[in-house]
Amino acid sequence: MKKIKYFVLDTNTLISAFILPHSVARKALNLARKLGMVIISDFTANEFTDVFVRTKFDKYLSLELRLEIIDDFKSLVILANPTVEISDCRDPKDNKFLELAVSESAECIITGDQDLLVLHPFRHIPILTATEFLSSYDKESVFLVNEPATEYRTTNL
Repeated sequence: MKKIKYFVLDTNTLISAFILPHSVARKALNLARKLGMVIISDFTANEFTDVFVRTKFDKYLSLELRLEIIDDFKSLVILANPTVEISDCRDPKDNKFLELAVSESAECIITGDQDLLVLHPFRHIPILTATEFLSSYDKESVFLVNEPATEYRTTNL
């Protein structure tokens, strides 16, 4: 039986994926979902929600649509509770992504955050930009990387 691969995406990567449906971040999210499962914790989910409802995103998507995206996204991911406490990141707010990835033996963390990227690899877990993730994992799934990013639909993230 094949082991399920878990992927951690940071908040900014997720937001970029949802507000820019043809972005590299969206392609990375789509590929992660096709290769395995995206995992979140209560802490990462709360940060995603808190940031995504900010009024600065009104120019991209209505608040109503963003709330719908949040609900749909949470129904399509695995909620995990980190079992380790980590304080290795120079930005303490980013430790929650490391804790989640280590606790669940994630395949990788996908981020654009330099505070996380400088730790690559972290305890044998790659920390990659969305572009690096697509380049690294296209060997496993070449046909998925070049597939166009799907448009947002509440039933098809």
